[in-house]
Amino acid sequence: MDELKLRNVHLQQVQNQIRHRTDGLSSSSLVLRRGQPFTILIGYDGRPFDPLKDKLVFRIVLGPQSVEIPVSMSGNPSLSQWSAVLERSVLDPNAGRTQAVSLFSPASSSVGVYTLQLRVETRGTIKTHVLGQFTLLCNPWCQADSVFLPSEDLRDEYIRNDFGLLFKGSPGNVVSRPWSFGQYEKGILDICMKLLELSPQSQADTRRDLQNRSSPVYISRVISAMVNCQDDKGVLMGNWSGKYSDGVNPSTWSGSADILRMWAERHFSPVKYGQCWVFAAVMCTVMRVLGIPTRVITNFNSAHDTNMNMVIEEYYSEMGEKLSIGRDSVWNFHVWVESWMKRPDLDGGYDGWQVLDPTPQEMSAGTYRCGPAAVKAVHEQKVSAPYDVPFVYAEVNADVRRMIIKDGRILATSVDKDSVGALICTKRPGAMLMQDVTSEYKTEDRRSFSSDVRGGGDTPRNFARSGEGANGRAPQGVRVSLQLLKAPVVGENLSFNVIITNNEAMPKLLRKHVNAQNKEFNRNPTGTFWEAHDDMKIGPRETVTVKHEISFNKYMLNEAMEDCLVNLSVVIEDVNSQERVLASEEFNISSPHLNIQIQNEHSVIINTQQVATISFTNPFSVAVSGDLIVVGSGLLEEKVQTRLTIQPRETMRRAIRFIPTMTGVKMLHASLELTNPSTVLRGFKTVTVQAA
Repeated sequence: MDELKLRNVHLQQVQNQIRHRTDGLSSSSLVLRRGQPFTILIGYDGRPFDPLKDKLVFRIVLGPQSVEIPVSMSGNPSLSQWSAVLERSVLDPNAGRTQAVSLFSPASSSVGVYTLQLRVETRGTIKTHVLGQFTLLCNPWCQADSVFLPSEDLRDEYIRNDFGLLFKGSPGNVVSRPWSFGQYEKGILDICMKLLELSPQSQADTRRDLQNRSSPVYISRVISAMVNCQDDKGVLMGNWSGKYSDGVNPSTWSGSADILRMWAERHFSPVKYGQCWVFAAVMCTVMRVLGIPTRVITNFNSAHDTNMNMVIEEYYSEMGEKLSIGRDSVWNFHVWVESWMKRPDLDGGYDGWQVLDPTPQEMSAGTYRCGPAAVKAVHEQKVSAPYDVPFVYAEVNADVRRMIIKDGRILATSVDKDSVGALICTKRPGAMLMQDVTSEYKTEDRRSFSSDVRGGGDTPRNFARSGEGANGRAPQGVRVSLQLLKAPVVGENLSFNVIITNNEAMPKLLRKHVNAQNKEFNRNPTGTFWEAHDDMKIGPRETVTVKHEISFNKYMLNEAMEDCLVNLSVVIEDVNSQERVLASEEFNISSPHLNIQIQNEHSVIINTQQVATISFTNPFSVAVSGDLIVVGSGLLEEKVQTRLTIQPRETMRRAIRFIPTMTGVKMLHASLELTNPSTVLRGFKTVTVQAA
């Protein structure tokens, strides 16, 4: 009788990836999720397979470690270790005999690229066959996996969705910024796996690193460090100088795939340049690829507390100019990610969303990374919990102590307990809208903290927002506030009121100093672009409103930015008492939007040409020029780029043809980077692609 001879092995890549929900991830090899069986077909010639005389043994290899898996004839797969079960035998007259085998990986398996081998033992003959490689990812669909997320809608949003919104600007004028996470783009899966392989942990001790990759807590700390290049061969170099001539202005990126591909193509040299939203968006892509549910979070008025005393000190001159003194700062917004996972390293109750921040701000255990910090630990003020909870806690809860100084002497002090962490938000699942998650981080009354949470006990604690107090005392004779008259838009003048109230029953002579400074989102402003100083009289118990207007040519920037940020402040001095009171406001000036319309948008069919029309009416009094760039993962194979000049009040229209290659909801994103004025305009449109 003929010997049993192995003819071929079919890994059933398409069928297995559909069942494992990895379809769409680009790889030449099989992509699987742990804790879930996958089926392969073994074709053989000769006599029938005899389970009493023949033996099949799979060998799973990951780096220097391996495990052998004898194929059992029947029974259920083991949940705690790799196992293989013989499923069925089929005789095809044309193709010979085929044996189906189900292999099962435990939900605690390490994430990585495995090699699959098969040893066939028949009547004294032993032959080993290399079947190929497969990539194993975390599995949020598996209850036994530590990243299990119980909602199908949330799994679709935080794993499978390949586009989203990032939020920038200021709490009173939030700007939504479209972003393509691009996890289905060609080569991105393999690049994300390379990120793990090139980490310092893997380079120093490969065996230990691979063992630790069973834990999403460990993986997330590795990725948090590898997205920046401060300590390793990381993806992005940060730059907040405003000078980007030797790289890419962070404001011009529209997706993660271009950045990750550029990193790989340049032999893993850092890509120039990133800022917080770029770091966070790239990390979101990598984590979703690895199977860890992740979302991007924006914290408006985010404190960077370097000395960990929970107090951010800001200094103003008597003329109302904000001064660059001290290391602490409040960023107008800061962007990080949250990833969903269990925290077996903590004392129960801290599973769920964890803050991870790849922007290189401060070191964590000697490396520029942050987290995972349990959001619940931040909310409950459990600052002793690893990792980096005190730093995140300060970002959303620190006090701001504002001081007016002259010749090294403090003239007035006020403390603001409300502005830091004023709004914390993310994209709403299933919609291109904002979701407010502030309450997940902050208690309604955070002033009941125990004294060990907040250092610097000698810092004045009285609340004095918008100039309602000075010298650490309750409001005295004069009160001042600022009021924007309309939402600021690039190209228009800024209009605002200074509102002054005399609280006393006697007239006063006042000096008013109003100051406006351009600023970047993560630092104190430098240089005044507009100011106004005058004396005024105010009657007893009188309230006076003074209107000011700043022309566009006073605040326009030289470097292209998505939104211009302004620090506006006013100092009122009582000439007789020399008491001073300060009001300040930081706000963004948003850019006009591009409009996108899809022809027959309710009948967009896969692999069928569609047409989108992008339009923009120039609101400026001068002609503007710039590059129009259109991208869309799953819609456009390559980005479309066109040079445009648009006359004053002219409406530009451009037709873009695209052929969808994936079904589901996709996003078309257009950006127009103008050179005069220097600003970036954006627009986006979601498209539901239907099967043919």
